[in-house]
Amino acid sequence: LELPEVAEDGNMVPVTVSVDSPMTEAAHVRQIVLLSTRNPTALVGRFHLTPALGRAVVGNRIRLAESQEVVAVAELSDGTLISGYDFSIVTLAACVV
Repeated sequence: LELPEVAEDGNMVPVTVSVDSPMTEAAHVRQIVLLSTRNPTALVGRFHLTPALGRAVVGNRIRLAESQEVVAVAELSDGTLISGYDFSIVTLAACVV
């Protein structure tokens, strides 16, 4: 999981998740879920993958309410879950309620 160390605008923080997987029918990443630890709504992204992609890499921009950890959870084709996290300092917050 890659996030900028400092995000100047919490409205559009770039994030990239990559999983080392052969991406074959027998062994591939089914989905990647992104969760924020301090946003009003924890789920910030869900990506469904197929072996046809060839690589298990997703990228997007997410909103972060404040400085926080973002967690990525990948579900593999055998049901195994693996996770990783990174921390970003947000200077201008988003998701203010």
